[in-house]
Amino acid sequence: MSVPLDRLYHFLADCVNHDLLIYRWAPHGSRKLEDLNQIKVHTDHQTHILPILIFHDQEPLNYGFYTQDQIRDRVKFQFSKRSLDFMLNDSVLDYVSTQHLRAVTICTNDYDLIILVHSEQRSRQIDYFKQKNFLPVYYWSHAVISQDWFRYAAHDPNLNFDLKNIKQDFLIYNRAWSGTREYRLCFIEHLINSDLIENCKTTFNPVDQDMHYTAHQFTNKKFTTQNQQLENYFPLNTYPSTASADYVSLDYIETGIEVVLETLFDDTRWHLTEKTLRPIACGKPFILSATSGSLQYLRNYGFETFADLIDETYDTIADSQDRLKAIIQEMKRIAALDSDAKQVLYTKLHEIAQRNKQRFFNGLFDQVIEEYQTNLNQAMTIMNQHCTRKHRTEFLRLLQQN
Repeated sequence: MSVPLDRLYHFLADCVNHDLLIYRWAPHGSRKLEDLNQIKVHTDHQTHILPILIFHDQEPLNYGFYTQDQIRDRVKFQFSKRSLDFMLNDSVLDYVSTQHLRAVTICTNDYDLIILVHSEQRSRQIDYFKQKNFLPVYYWSHAVISQDWFRYAAHDPNLNFDLKNIKQDFLIYNRAWSGTREYRLCFIEHLINSDLIENCKTTFNPVDQDMHYTAHQFTNKKFTTQNQQLENYFPLNTYPSTASADYVSLDYIETGIEVVLETLFDDTRWHLTEKTLRPIACGKPFILSATSGSLQYLRNYGFETFADLIDETYDTIADSQDRLKAIIQEMKRIAALDSDAKQVLYTKLHEIAQRNKQRFFNGLFDQVIEEYQTNLNQAMTIMNQHCTRKHRTEFLRLLQQN
C-alpha cells in the first residue's frame, strides 16, 4: 500500500511557525543514506540559512547503523554528482564525514546544531546523537500516522463485536523476527511448549530477510530456540511488510485479546508503533509485548490498561526473558478459564477497549501535535542561540588549505 508520509511531514512543517529545511527517508522504511533527501527543493541560499530538520521517526534510532566510511563514500558521491571536484580532498571529506547524518544534508549550513525528530523515550541513543551536535525533538509519530491508517475503524460496523463469535482467545500478528524482533522466535516456541497453539490465531514466517530462522544468530542468547520445526505448528505467514498499516475485522471478531508483538522488546526504550495502536483503534483489548513500562507510556496519553482483569505486572519486569515468560503465564491462565468465566472477562475487557477507542479518535491527535509543537518551539530557541556558522567556517578553511 502507499504510505503518503510526505503529506504528514508537510503538515508538521506547517503547524509550527518556523521555516525549516526538512529531510526524511523515502521510500517509507528505508534507512539507506541515498534515500535521505529534502521533501522539497530549496534555493542554494535557503539551504544555508534555514535550520535543518531530519525526521527519524519511523524506526528506532540506531546511531551505529552507519560507519564513518559509509558516510564518507556517500558525501564523496554527492560532491561528484554535483561536479564539486574541488571538494574531493581528504581533509574536507574527513571533516564532513565525522558529522554523521548531517554530512549527507547541507554540511555548510549556518546553524551549529541539526534537529533530529524522533519517536522514542528513555533512549541512550539520543545521547549519542547529542554528542554529534544533534538536537533531539520527540513526538509520537505512530500515533499521528495511525489516525490515518486506521481511520475506517471508527465507522466499521464489523467492529461492533458480538462476543459470542469469539473462537480463539488470542490474536497474534507475527510476520518478521530478524533484528530487534528476534524474541518472537522464542515467543513462538513458548506457545508450543505451553500448549497454547489452539488458543491462538497466528501464523509463522520461517524466512525473514532471506534467512531461515534455524540459521539466525541470536544477539541475546537467552532467546535461542531449541525447536527446529517451528513452521510445522502454524500456518505460513504471507502478509506483506505493509500489513501492520491495515486491520482485518474478521480477525478481531473471532478473537478475544490481541497479543501485540512490538518492534522493541529486549531494550529499555519506549518506542510504540502502529502495532500497539491497531487494537486500540479497533476497540480490542490487548496484552503488550514491548519494553518494560510501555503500559505506563500508554497511560501517559490517556489510555486505560487492564490491570484489574489481566495481570499486567509483566510490564514491570526489567529482564526481557522473564517478562516474556510472565506474558505466556498470563495467557495460560486466561486460556484455562471456563467458557462462562471467559465471557465475563471479555465483556469487561471490551468495555475498557471501547473507551480506549474513543480516546484514540477523540483527543489523542491533538495531544500529540501540541506536544510536538512545544518540543520543536523549545528546540528552535536553542537553535537560534547556536547559529555561528562554525561548520561553514571550518569547511572553507580546509578548502583554502588545499
